Amino acid sequence: MTTALALNWINGEWVDSGHHKDSINPATYEVIGQYADATHEDAENAIAAAKYAFKNTVWKDDRLLRARVLNEMADLFDQYYDELVLLLSTENGKVKAEAELEVGMVANKLRYSASLVRTEYGRALEPKAGSFSIVLREPMGVAGVIAPWNSPVVLMIRSLAPALAAGTTTVVKLPSQTAQVNALLSKIFSEVKSLPKGVINVVTESGSAASKLLIESPDVPVISFTGSSGTGEAISRVGADNIKRFGLELGGKTPMIVFNDANLDDALPKLEKSLTVFAGQFCMTGSRLLVQRGIAEELTKRLAERLENVKLGPASDLSSDMGPLIDKPNVERVNGMVEKAIADGAKVIVRGGPVTEGPLAKGAFYRPTLLQVTDPNADIVQKEVFGPVLSMLIFDTEAEAVELANNSEYGLAASIWTQDVNRPLRVAREISAGTIWINDWAVIYDEFEEGGYKKSGLGRMNGVAAMDDFIEYKHITITTGVIEK
Repeated sequence: MTTALALNWINGEWVDSGHHKDSINPATYEVIGQYADATHEDAENAIAAAKYAFKNTVWKDDRLLRARVLNEMADLFDQYYDELVLLLSTENGKVKAEAELEVGMVANKLRYSASLVRTEYGRALEPKAGSFSIVLREPMGVAGVIAPWNSPVVLMIRSLAPALAAGTTTVVKLPSQTAQVNALLSKIFSEVKSLPKGVINVVTESGSAASKLLIESPDVPVISFTGSSGTGEAISRVGADNIKRFGLELGGKTPMIVFNDANLDDALPKLEKSLTVFAGQFCMTGSRLLVQRGIAEELTKRLAERLENVKLGPASDLSSDMGPLIDKPNVERVNGMVEKAIADGAKVIVRGGPVTEGPLAKGAFYRPTLLQVTDPNADIVQKEVFGPVLSMLIFDTEAEAVELANNSEYGLAASIWTQDVNRPLRVAREISAGTIWINDWAVIYDEFEEGGYKKSGLGRMNGVAAMDDFIEYKHITITTGVIEK
């Protein structure tokens, strides 16, 4: 386990900001290292390095180089798999299986983007005799990648890989809550032999100076951001001054729709995990449970029993089902939302709440909570909790289920549970969400696009569309005329 000072990585060099802060293990609140908190100057230097690399290296023009770099990077992530899993579970709070899941997705995303580089093509056409047109797809320039703390490895790579494939150079801003992980990611990048200096630059900050500069700078024409809808709205307003392009994956309030004919033996384990994976700190957390009336009593009883038996603990305890929240302020925030919901009339099925006794009280642990709600407009139903809190509403008809599912400013994902052959597609076509699972949850493939409707985002991650955020189209035409006969 590293306890060294985690530095920023700019223009192929390790950079110390001179401002040092502690990194903690949220399960124990023990200090596990220190990090150099990036400054405005660090961000300026990172942008300058990326701009220079875009203009003065072969990166944007050499497809074979970009494919080779992405494949080399994938190989290195495979090599550092165990070390990265250990550090991620320690600093981020994920239980080992969840850290393995996150890290295990990275190499494939890189290799998929490498394949896109080799299969990328433009278009050519003779619209009329003697007039020829070609369309080139060119990289936009410097791309800013802003990733969140809840899944910093895979969500950073999800943006970085297509940005590199497209030919942009990059400045990656990572959160201070995962500073030690960030440094290990930078170490991996530093060992990619074919990577030109300045193509990837990584800064870690506790504040917002670097992020603000990336968003405001005319030298950074595109931002790929994963985070809250509120922040997405704010940065979009600032970026509008430079007509900046944004790819945004934002908040979610995933409805888990369970019909009377659902197989509960199959559904219940997934319903539990949809709430407890990453301790509910996941944009696709199944935080709204919509249950048809005929099955509501049985489902409530069985789900409550499962949630009450979820074993909390650190990643070092391999029997742990769920780890801590990222820090104690978030424990207080989540608990405040639950207390308000109860005061507003929510029925407590499983209270859960902060762990205040025993060894786990040292950490930021929060037990799963299940509330039955009758008001679909209650804050606990409408607002993203980002913690293991589930609000349950009962419906009678398909139309009512759809209405409840769509009664949200979010539209990231939804899950439908039924054994009826026709119902899933009938219901899915009416739901405003970018991803819909049938008798499943959180199934994501690199080959298929992921993103949100409404305030859940703009653009798409994964799939062939992922590169589009970083691409400009250039139409070139020439009129040659035709040979006179």
